[in-house]
Amino acid sequence: MKAVSSKAESLLLKPPSGAHTESTKLEPKSTAEPVALSVNMASSDEDSSPGLDDFSGLSPYERKRLKNIRENAKFFASLQLSESAARLRGMIKKRQQPESKRKKPKKEENETGCRRSMRLLKVDPLGVPLPVAPTQSALEEEKENPLLPPGPLEMIPENQDDSNGLLLKASLRTWAEMSKTSNERTEEGLSSIKSYKANLSGMVISEATVRKVTKGAITSVALHPSEVRTLVAAGAKSGQIGLWDLTRQHEDEMYVFYPHSQPVSCLYFSPTNPAHLLSLSYDGTLRCGDFSTAIFEEVYRNEGSSPSSFDFLAEDASTLLVGHWDGRLSLVDRRTPGTSYEKLFNSSLGKIRTVHVHPVSRQYFIAAGLRDVHIYDARCLKSRRSQPLLSLAEHTKSIASAYFSPVTGNRVVTTCADCKLRVFDSSSMSSQIPLLTTIRHNTITGRWLTRFQAVWDPKREDCFIVGSMAHPRQVEVFHETGKSVYSFLGECLVSVCSLNVMHPTRYVLAGGNSSGKLHVFMHQESF
Repeated sequence: MKAVSSKAESLLLKPPSGAHTESTKLEPKSTAEPVALSVNMASSDEDSSPGLDDFSGLSPYERKRLKNIRENAKFFASLQLSESAARLRGMIKKRQQPESKRKKPKKEENETGCRRSMRLLKVDPLGVPLPVAPTQSALEEEKENPLLPPGPLEMIPENQDDSNGLLLKASLRTWAEMSKTSNERTEEGLSSIKSYKANLSGMVISEATVRKVTKGAITSVALHPSEVRTLVAAGAKSGQIGLWDLTRQHEDEMYVFYPHSQPVSCLYFSPTNPAHLLSLSYDGTLRCGDFSTAIFEEVYRNEGSSPSSFDFLAEDASTLLVGHWDGRLSLVDRRTPGTSYEKLFNSSLGKIRTVHVHPVSRQYFIAAGLRDVHIYDARCLKSRRSQPLLSLAEHTKSIASAYFSPVTGNRVVTTCADCKLRVFDSSSMSSQIPLLTTIRHNTITGRWLTRFQAVWDPKREDCFIVGSMAHPRQVEVFHETGKSVYSFLGECLVSVCSLNVMHPTRYVLAGGNSSGKLHVFMHQESF
């Protein structure tokens, strides 16, 4: 049986007479699969299949198997797999070079698309591009930061149309004359806290003592030391200086000047001649507004290093100490004819925000840096790197200010972004300054409000004033022990007064906000 089966299989595997020779060359793997599948198939008409009469002696299974093998062979021959494989091999051999991938050109921003208006395309109806007009922000920036020429500038008010200048001249003459009566400051003894609170409680605010005096945020405030008139000066972020005389309370008694092109960071009336108003700006200039000559004289100019703060190093205001944002210090001597003499020093601080001179031992001064507060001896400054005499390193975040107490200088108050006000004992300069008091106070003003600066009341050695974020809006007074002394409130105080200053002899408080408004608290009999 096995011999017969082998013979039959070999005969069936021979190609048919009409088939091509190449088509019968089947792959072994391809023929094995259909053979295996045909094993499980059976049919009742196996014996009657054509082409199998010569193998009548085979079993039905063998007949069916040989039939399937022959049919599969015909099927694979009709597919012509060998010819297809030969063509594929030829295509692989003739592999073409891969085309280089070209980078798609970037779509231009000003590429004109379909259905876009000519207004958006900034072209006229003929397709000619329209001239580029300056944006509103560029116009405002150019207006807010005009280029000011060096040298003296005339006091020309920006807010009044006074062609002859008679009103301004009359006001300046009044301010210059009243300044002569206030050369000697009457020092009040340290009264009790109870008496002090009683005087503070008599200070009120009204609609008449609230006025918008500058454009933009107020960055510095100063009160004239006169005892007969109330004159407030405010420096603004726009470079303006506003002067408001509250004695008459008329619109004509408020003037706005433009002596600077950038924020005015410091304002002081001269301690020896209050007819002089000194102002320091980020534009690198320090000017002196003289009421008697109606001129803003240029005291100091350094456009390469933006100054941040200044103070009077000498009691007669002949020499000044200027701090810069890059950590440098300048000693400016105003006694030099013509331009002032300047000597530069490098401090140990990366940045200087405020500088303040000791009220008694004027060779010492304190500088508030980024996170450190250093006390220097002006006699030991060096051009390369000046070492501090003492350091106050208890602060953990950015520092806004540091000031000596006004009478003896035995205390230092600092304002820090870690929501703490600190009071230090500076009575001894020979050892480390101890920390006396830490007061929790919200100093997070955000980016739109001027930062708080705690300043001493010039009439007191132990009390200082600071702005507040609390509701209702208020200005707070603290004792050096950390106790709250008084809070200035009122229906007309509806915004945050970031910077505040007290009159040196009278009970008058002036606070400035970030929209250019001044808020003045004073006794009613002073109106």
